[in-house]
Order: sequence, then C-alpha cells, then structure tokens
Amino acid sequence: MAKDNKSKDYGAEQISVLEGLEPVRRRPGMYIGSTGPDGLHHLVWEIFDNSRDEAMAGHADTIEVVLLPDDHVRVADNGRGIPTAIHPKTKVSALETVMTVLHAGGKFGGEGSGYKVSGGLHGVGASVVNALSDYTRAEVHREGEIFAQEFSQGNKKGPVKKIGKSKDNGTVITFKPDATIFKEGIKFDWKTVIDRLRQQAYLVKKLRVTVIDAREAGKVDSTKTFWFKDQGIEVPSITYYFEGGIQSMVRHYNQLQKPIHETVFYCEKEQDNVGVEISLQYVDDISARIVPFANNIYNPEHGTHVTGFKTALTRLLNTYGKKNNIIKESDGPLSGDDVLEGLTVVISVKLAEIQFEGQTKAKLGSTEAQGAVTTVFGDAFGTFMEEHPDEAKAIINKVLLALRARKAAKAAKDSILRKGALEGMTLPGKLADCQSKDATESEIFIVEGDSAGGTAKMGRDRRTQAILPLRGKILNVERARLDKMLASNEIKNLVIAMGTSIGDTFDIDKMRYHKMVIATDADVDGSHITTLILTLFYRYFRAVIDAGYVYIAQPPLYKIKKGKELFYAYTDEDKEKILKSLGAQGVDEIDDSDHSGDEEEVEGEAEATSAEASASQGKRAQKISIQRYKGLGEMNAEELWETTMDPARRVLKQVKVEDAEAANKVFDTLMGSEVAPRKAFIQSNAKMANLDI
Repeated sequence: MAKDNKSKDYGAEQISVLEGLEPVRRRPGMYIGSTGPDGLHHLVWEIFDNSRDEAMAGHADTIEVVLLPDDHVRVADNGRGIPTAIHPKTKVSALETVMTVLHAGGKFGGEGSGYKVSGGLHGVGASVVNALSDYTRAEVHREGEIFAQEFSQGNKKGPVKKIGKSKDNGTVITFKPDATIFKEGIKFDWKTVIDRLRQQAYLVKKLRVTVIDAREAGKVDSTKTFWFKDQGIEVPSITYYFEGGIQSMVRHYNQLQKPIHETVFYCEKEQDNVGVEISLQYVDDISARIVPFANNIYNPEHGTHVTGFKTALTRLLNTYGKKNNIIKESDGPLSGDDVLEGLTVVISVKLAEIQFEGQTKAKLGSTEAQGAVTTVFGDAFGTFMEEHPDEAKAIINKVLLALRARKAAKAAKDSILRKGALEGMTLPGKLADCQSKDATESEIFIVEGDSAGGTAKMGRDRRTQAILPLRGKILNVERARLDKMLASNEIKNLVIAMGTSIGDTFDIDKMRYHKMVIATDADVDGSHITTLILTLFYRYFRAVIDAGYVYIAQPPLYKIKKGKELFYAYTDEDKEKILKSLGAQGVDEIDDSDHSGDEEEVEGEAEATSAEASASQGKRAQKISIQRYKGLGEMNAEELWETTMDPARRVLKQVKVEDAEAANKVFDTLMGSEVAPRKAFIQSNAKMANLDI
C-alpha cells in the first residue's frame, strides 16, 4: 500500500475490482450479519467507516451523520471525494464502480491504492449498502465540481451528472434501507447510533463527528444541503471531538471509579509497519476492562494484540516489582490474571494487511500485531514506571493484593467445593432436582424463599424442572473476591447446582440446565434479589448469559375472576384491558393498594344466558373479583404452574448483553461501592420507578 497519499494521487486507477454485486440481495446476512436491527444499523457503520478511513489517512477531519425523515440517512465527510473519472477496467465512472461492484474501492491493489490502513477489510461497504437500499444517492464535491448519481436496489437510475460548482471537497451518501429486506423495520435507534459513533470519535484523534436527528424536522431536501451548512432547523444533535483520543476513552470508562494512579498512561508508535496505540489506568476494582481495536474495529474476542499486551505487562510488573524489592520471594510471580485486576486499557492497532478469525472480525489473527504490541508497549511502559515511581509502586501493590487474594480464593475453593460436589455427586439439600439428565431440556427455577420453593416444587413438571430456593438476599459479588463469595451458602449451593464450577475451572459444557429462570416476587425486594443474582451471573458466569441460558420469569400481578371465568393480568395495562372487556364499572376507582392477596370486587355488566334473561331480564350483575399477587408463595401450585412455569403459557424474558460497556457501567453504578453515582442514578431515574408503597 502507498506510504503517503496526496489528493492528486487518488484517481480512478486506484479503484480495483474483485467481483460483482449479485449475491448481496440474495444473501444479505453474509455481508451485514443479519437483516434485523443489528444489520440495519450496520449499513450506517459501513458508510461511516468509509468516511472515517479518509480521516485515518489524514484527508478528512469532519464527518456528519444525519437521520432524515422517511427513514433516510445521510453521511457526509470533508475528505477528497470519491473519484469520478472513467475506471480503466469497468469502463464506467469510478464512483459508479464503487457503488455497484462488490469488492471495489480504494482499499485494494497494494502500492498505489487509495489507503494505507482501512477498517473496511472487505471493501464491500458502499456497494452492499446500495444493494440493500431502496434509494441511494452519492454526491461528490471534487475538483471544483459537484457530481451526483442515484441508485435503487443497487441499480443505477442514470449516469453520473455534474450538478453545480463547489469550493469544497468531500462525499455525501444518502440512503433509505429496503423494507423488503429488513422486514423487522427500518427505524434507526438514536442511542445505538450515537454510542457507536462516540466510540469511533475516540479512536481517531481530533476527528469531529456530528450526529443529527432531523427525523421530526419536516421536509428536508437532502440534495441541497452539505455537512457544514446551517439548515436553520432546530433538531437534536451531538458533536464528538477528543483531543486525547483513547486517553479520553480510558477516562470516560473510569469516570465512576477511584483511580490507583492519576496519570493515564499513553503510548503511540509504529513498529514493523504496525501502528500501536495504548492507554491504560488502574482503578480500585477487582474486574478488568480490556477494550481492543484493530483498524478501528472492536474485537470483543480479543486476539493477537491483546496477547502481546498481556505478555509484556506481566513481564514488566514482575521485573519492576522484584528489582525494587516490592515483590518478595514468598509472594511468587504475578500471573496474567493478577496484573489485569482493576485495569482499564484500550489497545488500538492499525495494519495495512489485516487478518481476523471468522467473518465477524471479533478476534484479530494477524501475528505481526503481537510482536509489535509487545515491543512498543514494553519499551513505553517500562519508561513510564521509571519516570513515575510512586505510581508504579501503587500499581505493584494493587496487583500484589490480587495475587494474595487469588491464593486465598484458591485455597477456599479447594476446601469448599470438593471435586465430587462439582460433578453433581453431592447436590444441595434444598435443590429439588429434575429427573432428566439432558441439559438441553432441563430447567432450574431460582426462587425467593422456602414458601415459594414449596409451591414451585408441587406445581412443577418433575421430569424437566428443578427448583432451588434461596434464603434472603444473596451476597453482592460486585466487589467480593472468590473466597468471600464461596463462603456464602446460597451462592455455593447455586454454583454446585449448575455443575460448571467457577473461576479458572469453569466449564460451560458441564452446565446441568440450559434454562436458569430467576423467579422472584413482584416487589422491591424481589427486584433487588434479581439484580443480585444477575450481578453474580454477569461477573462470574458471563458465558452462561452469552449462551442464552439465563431468563427472568414474569409472574402475573393480578388474578381476575368473573363468575367461572378466570384471567391473569401481567401489567396494570393488562388489568385495565381485561376489566373493560368484561364490562366492569368504575374501573378507574379500583383500589390497588397492597392487601397482599385480598380480593376486591367491582360491578360488571350482566352476561346472562337466555334462561337467566327470561327470569331476571338481565338486571342482575355479576361481581368481578381482583386479587393482587405480592409473591409467588401466595399462589397455589396450580396457579403457579399455569402462570409462571407452564412452557405453553408462561412469559420469560431472556437476559442478553447487547452492549458490554453499558452493562459494566450499570453494574458499577448500582452495585459498586461508590455512593455518589448510585444516588445520582436514582435521582435522575426516580420518575421511572414503579413502586408498591
């Protein structure tokens, strides 16, 4: 790839072509992952990434993303503008080639191509978005002219046309997704868009990213506006600009944490044609936050760059600690897990030729990244510790604490969880296990207290449903180490029942149930218990959540009876609908205060049979009784089966982690030791709470 690209060197001949566009509409999932909400938003990412690559190459510093009325999106940059001259191979304009031919773009072709580093590995972005959009418009400001071309479902509606003069350079892509492809809907989510683009703004220093929501702005003529022109319309917008790049990102992640050292470490250097950029800070926490990127693509499954970083960090801290007599011989060497405890690190590498493991780009496979990261980080962090001895000592003491806690936790685990127990030979006494040994059909209901446990045991399907009652509120594990955690009988019983073990011996293949259903009361205490259990799963059994094994039961709030008719209402809205369908009078005057199982009665219109009508002329009114459930223990076994446990009728919510960083922040806020962030969260969200007082 070219080592230096100037605007004049970026022409039609730099656009290389690998293959055609035909497969995209037939199998869109191969190119954007899915045709659901994730795939829909992926269209925005593809076009944005092209503009971001211009910025990474040093040719742009401003990108604007606008959500327009009628589900259109416009992405504009002030880069060089897509070339519009005739392409030597396709014999049509380079712009049309980029927009209509798969694997066409300035990211292929080696020396003389358009980009040195690109996040768009496959170079399919613009053409795939075009193929999957009902309408696409490409507008190019270049060489004093404005060029435009329109498309529908990947087919051009006409040739490239000159439509005016311009003093600017850049590209504007406007598109509307094809609703026949995205059958779940083509409505873009504002938070999803701004969260992703904020992350990207961190990764390119001094890049200004503006996001505008103009969907409610009325008629907007997207063909007559450009990214920095004032439209004179008041619309929601947000601009991201970070001088510090990933240093700012680390500070953002640690804003609710107490830092171990104030200085945020940062290094940036190119080594063996690999650009390496790393920033880190230790905080007073027991979990690690590793955020790796390759060519600005987030790698949730890590990869070679993370391996290189861990190797260098472990070696450096061991060497420094022993050299300065902070780590004693009796302590033994620090492990990779020890040095990660409480660490927040962002690792960003940029490679000309990049390899990922799998189609999703979740894990970096480029071997040269490992050596480059080890060398660059090793040199820079070694210098940092020599120049900041007080902060280096604080870091060593932090990881030493982790080392000693790990040893204590291992001893506790070995003594508490015997091998036989882990293999299910000694199951907890309170566990009413199911008969099936097939984990794929087995379920365990984690219920609140012995009362609900007794009812659930009577109402369950013994063949496939197990019941484990927990007494009271389990330990908050957000800041509890493994040894303290396993001293809790309730947590120990749950771990043994699962069969997976915990920590470094965790094995999801030994999971005894593929549905773990949290079933607590519909009150504040029940919600708290659910949150405590979810914290346990998220911090120590994340793989169980990722596998889709964790669910939350949704028992009904009300039982409504009218004569022999019986209805269950799961929300207040459900209750109102049922009452109105039964012809209840004075629905709005029903007292919903806590009578813990008491029944209330309202008048209902008569629904008499013909025989009754002839006898009473329909004047008698049937009573409608409403019972408010406050706990699962109030239901009898038959009711609990019908409403909460019967697979044919129950309502379960599956627990998923769609945004790991957002989930981390929520658990830090709600379950961490810092009171101020939790107080602020409660105050700002108080009006959303639904409390029974």
